[in-house]
Amino acid sequence: MRSHLNMSDEKDPVTLKIILIGNSGVGKSSFMNRYVYHRFTNMYRATIGTDFLSKTIDMDGDSVTLQIWDTAGTERFQSLGTPLYRGTHCCMLVFDVTSRTSFLALEEWRKEFLVQAEPQDPSDFPFIVLGNKCDLSGREVSHKKALQWCEETGAEYFEVSAKEDVNVEKPFMRAGQRGLQQIHYSLQYKKHTLENTGHFQITCKQPRETRNTCEC
Repeated sequence: MRSHLNMSDEKDPVTLKIILIGNSGVGKSSFMNRYVYHRFTNMYRATIGTDFLSKTIDMDGDSVTLQIWDTAGTERFQSLGTPLYRGTHCCMLVFDVTSRTSFLALEEWRKEFLVQAEPQDPSDFPFIVLGNKCDLSGREVSHKKALQWCEETGAEYFEVSAKEDVNVEKPFMRAGQRGLQQIHYSLQYKKHTLENTGHFQITCKQPRETRNTCEC
């Protein structure tokens, strides 16, 4: 009897889908590999289509698996967006602090994600912005400028370096927290919808009686 209770009390495993988007060459793959495998390489290899890695972490005593998706930052792969973006729990927008162009592109990446992912509440969907390569000189985007844009769009901002392993863990932990909040919100939304649409009345009409008019 006791073992039965233990089994029934176990929580279902949670898997969160985290997606990294941004221009090609900003370091999305490097950042993902640094987090999952704790390694970095200077050899650049453009992502073809999509790639993903998984990492299981402990969050407040619960086991949570982060399924991290890395996307190609080139226009010829943008058609993959709709099926790829759907079901995402948190989106990481990545730019290179030494590239003003990659920073200015964040608004378009954000808009495209919201259009194709179709989250239940676009105004409250969690975005985390990563200013990568903060270890390099020749910076073109100031911390103040990036933070200002994030405040205007409701995103959270982290300056990171995949190469030097700077601030790599914190953004993913925050993405996990925000992702869990999205799951909770989704469950509440579905419950509310069912409560509002679950009451209906079925009316069955009895067939009319037909008299036998045959005089034979």
